[in-house]
Amino acid sequence: MSYDSTAHRPSWAELPAGLRAAVTARLGAPVSVVKVAGAGFTRGFAALVAGADGRRVFVKAASLTEQRHLVDWYAREAAVLDRLPAGLPVPRPRWTVSAAGWYALGLDAIDGRTPTLPWARADLDATLAGYAEVAAALADPPPELVALGLPRLADLAREDILWWCEVAAGREPAPDLPPGARRRLPDLVALESRLPGYAARGGLAHGDLRLDNVLVDPAGRAWFCDWNWLCHGPAWFDLVSLLITAHASGLDADALFAGHPATAGAPTDALDVTLAALSGYLLTSAASGPTDASPHLRAHQRWSGEQALGWLAARQGWDLAA
Repeated sequence: MSYDSTAHRPSWAELPAGLRAAVTARLGAPVSVVKVAGAGFTRGFAALVAGADGRRVFVKAASLTEQRHLVDWYAREAAVLDRLPAGLPVPRPRWTVSAAGWYALGLDAIDGRTPTLPWARADLDATLAGYAEVAAALADPPPELVALGLPRLADLAREDILWWCEVAAGREPAPDLPPGARRRLPDLVALESRLPGYAARGGLAHGDLRLDNVLVDPAGRAWFCDWNWLCHGPAWFDLVSLLITAHASGLDADALFAGHPATAGAPTDALDVTLAALSGYLLTSAASGPTDASPHLRAHQRWSGEQALGWLAARQGWDLAA
């Protein structure tokens, strides 16, 4: 799918007048241009807002009553971005405001574009280099970030990521799978069960590193967005979730994973364990029925889960069709 057209968001005109006035006041000039973001899988407002004097800010906004979960995400992201180490390629928060029953977050406007599929090798190289910089900075987290009480990936894995065990036990309906995958269910359960133990190590991980959370600027530098899932965990987990689309692009994702600095000290089967866990999470999520988020979300989850499972099968020598 085209990652720049997955979101269904309100327009600037659909926002409450009181919120528009508050954002305009923060911008410091009358609003002249609003470019709503097409990427993403939520229905929150997200747009580049420019003033008549050329000032620009990227605005995220959500209703305090109808979209409380988005408000919580945006507030957490503001706190995280404000405390990330200096110099990293991340947008910094400028302000937050509550008005007319809505919450808004203003961020630095990054002059960049979302990479396309299949990956252009220059974009992927820039993203991997940029993430090496981020991972190194978060390997020993600064105290002000730790003080936020961030979740632990090990706990998130137990509570929300490991689904093959639920399918095997009959507590979760099995997603539509090829015959060879159904016969590998015991192997998938055994692999994913190692993730909580592995995820207890490391510094901090982005927690949602995907192609559509990356922007590449005109100078070829990659910037990393959407930091509301920052958690205690190993950086190689992020790398697996990012490289699923590299595998789908026909690139040697095994070599890209093995050669990245973020994998130093990772268990030898960390890639297989994470692919097993993510494939189960994504495929069961895709089969869980309609959602009030993006209408493209379930298709994206299904495709991503199939890519993760296919990559794992190729590494393990499984014939999923047989």
